[in-house]
Parts: sequence; C-alpha cells; structure tokens
Amino acid sequence: MAVASQPQVATPSDPRREYAIYVRDLVKRYGELEAVAGISFEVGQGELFGFLGPNGAGKSTTINILCTLVKPTAGLAYVGGHDVVRERDAVRRQIGLVFQDQTLDGYLTAEQNLRLHAELYGMERDQIQPRMEEVLRMMELWERRRSLVNTFSGGMRRRLEIARGLLHSPRVLFLDEPTVGLDPQTRSSIWGYIRRLEEEEEITIFLTTHYMDEAEYCHRIAIVDHGRIVALDTPDRLKASVGKDRVQLSTADDQRAIAEIKERFGIEAVLAEGKVTLGVPHGEQFVPRLFSELGVGIQAISVSRPSLDDVFMAYTGRTIRDSEASAGDQLRQMAAVWRRR
Repeated sequence: MAVASQPQVATPSDPRREYAIYVRDLVKRYGELEAVAGISFEVGQGELFGFLGPNGAGKSTTINILCTLVKPTAGLAYVGGHDVVRERDAVRRQIGLVFQDQTLDGYLTAEQNLRLHAELYGMERDQIQPRMEEVLRMMELWERRRSLVNTFSGGMRRRLEIARGLLHSPRVLFLDEPTVGLDPQTRSSIWGYIRRLEEEEEITIFLTTHYMDEAEYCHRIAIVDHGRIVALDTPDRLKASVGKDRVQLSTADDQRAIAEIKERFGIEAVLAEGKVTLGVPHGEQFVPRLFSELGVGIQAISVSRPSLDDVFMAYTGRTIRDSEASAGDQLRQMAAVWRRR
C-alpha cells in the first residue's frame, strides 16, 4: 500500500527560516494563462527588494501569493519562516500590505481607519494609541488624524495606507506599486517616507514597480517579464552587465536603417518606443560613424549611459514601455474573447 508523503517542514536551521522571503519554483496558472512561471528567489532580513517589470508581468500575482491571498499552482513560498499555504495565519501576522488600489474607508477619519485595522489584527488595546501616534507622525499625518479620508489628497492617502500597513509592526511590508497614479513630486515625497521607514523600522520591504527610477532605490532588483525572473542583482551590477551605451535615432526610413546598421556595422538594432535603438560600448564615438556611413537620413539622435531600461531591453529585446503596450493589447484581446462567449 502506498504511503502518502508528508509535507516538508522547515527546521530552525533551514534557509527557509533564515530569509525574510524564500521562494522556489513558484507557479500560478489561471486556465491556460501562466501568470507566474516557476520563479525562485530569496529576500534577506532588512532588505529593500524590488520586483521590476511591466504591467501584466506577474508582479501583483506574486505578491498576492506571498500574502496568502492566492494559492500557488505549484512550488513553495515562505514568508517570515512560515509556509504561505499551510501556515496562512502565521504569515499574515508577520506581514503588512499596501495594495495597488486604495482600500481605505473615505467616510472614516484617519484615526478610525487605523483603529479598525488594529482590531482586525488583534492588537493589545494599550499598544494601539502609542503605535498609531508613532506611525502617523512618521508619515506626517498626526495633525490630520481626525480628518475624514475623503478630504485627503492622493499622496496623503498613500501615506496613510503605509501607516496602516505598519501599525501592527510587521516583519515584512509589501508595497504593490506604491506610487502608481501619483504625480512626480508626490512620488518623490512618498519615496522619501519609504527611505525613512527603511532607516527607522527593523523591517524587510518587498515592492513592485514599473518605474525605473524607483527601482534604483532598491538593494536588489528582480526584473520580471511574462511571469519569469530574467535578471536579479543590485541596480549597479545589472547596469554594468549591459556594458553598452544606448543610441536612439529617428530616420527617414527606420526599417532600412535597421537593415543597414546590421549590414555595415554588424549590430542588431530594433525599433523601440518609435525609434531605432541599438547598444554600443562607446556611444559618443560611434555616432560620427553613423552620420558618415549610414545611407539613411538621420533626423535626430541621442546617446545615454546604461539604465535599468537598457537592462530590461538586453534581457527581453523590448523596453518596458513597449512591453506594457503589448500587454495592454493582450488584455484587450482576452476581454474581447470573453465578451464573445
């Protein structure tokens, strides 16, 4: 008679206990769609770890699995030393979560929103008031604690959501696209608070973003595309791995220019963001050759040092903006199919 295999249990010396987040061969399928396609990574204690990728890359699905909101199809994941499937309650006590979409009650005050959260997490009554004051002061919202959330700006609401996520002193804070929909100045302000949080709280931060400049703040970045991690390292090492400057040009005939660049220089160029784009070791030295040897009229040209967008392009063949555009097309096609059923 066959004996059922017992679930694996992490021991105190197991690496699954040592890391804040430990993921192996994680898969999530929705029918024929594979939203997460066998990813593996670890996040160290106290690390600011970023998931960088276009919309539709599987970032939010991964966060939902790690936060026990969605069950994985295969693989395993541990958060705070606990299995996200078998120890859901233990995981939830370890984490704070700021969703991509707003979840505050606008008809309650900031203080009331936080008190409701404290009750849901079973915080001791004598701890609620001092901790609430601490997180609201950190987010510079203490003076507005009795104001209705409906009177808050978008940036203030985001800060309040971060304060709420911190209220029960989680070991791991998940931020899903924390600045999406905010103007550049407010985005910068929110990141100031996140950096302050990193310094003042003993906490691991896992965030998703499709903004290249935000990913630069992370200790390490996993670049995600179509549910897979295509690169993972520090921002500086990822950019150094490209080793090439980006040259972009607008021409009278882009397709002909791409063909000539390959024929004359042996360099693969692509059309990205509406411009002929190629990578070369010394862009400023290569530009004069383009003007003198390319048989297509150049209308505009630019050279830039390697960026995280260049890293994404080096590993996927597309810029993150083009990836988002194609993902949007796929979502519209899927919606059209469902409407026809």
